[in-house]
Amino acid sequence: MQFLTRLLLPFFASWLLTFTLASLFHSQYVVNQLVKVGVVVEFNDRVNLTVDDWLGLLPTYGMIIAIALLIAFFVAGLIAKRLNAYRAVLFVLAGIVAFITVLTAIESIMNINVIAGARGWGFYAQCLAGAIGGFVFTRMKKAKV
Repeated sequence: MQFLTRLLLPFFASWLLTFTLASLFHSQYVVNQLVKVGVVVEFNDRVNLTVDDWLGLLPTYGMIIAIALLIAFFVAGLIAKRLNAYRAVLFVLAGIVAFITVLTAIESIMNINVIAGARGWGFYAQCLAGAIGGFVFTRMKKAKV
């Protein structure tokens, strides 16, 4: 039971927030690109697109993010044993590195940027989602939910 409250709940919460932010940033980046070329996108369309993207990306991008964060947080945890004073920074960096690794690997393997919202400044928005997820994980783990 201690595993559930000490690690699983903080991980699940941070993953869910991270994925939700990454999906939101992706959706809004794509809508922004449409608006730039003159397409009128109503607020309701933005909301519907965002929800549809969240549901559509969950089984693939959501799981990829979960695996990337799991590996990154595991490594950060090992490093944090020696550098405990930098625990929060290590997990924030782990979240960023997870996204850099995933997005770079996908682009290298497939020779295309599959996540349209990770182009240009969208790449940095995806990394920000990872950073926030790492921060939430370390804060929840520290609080021993």
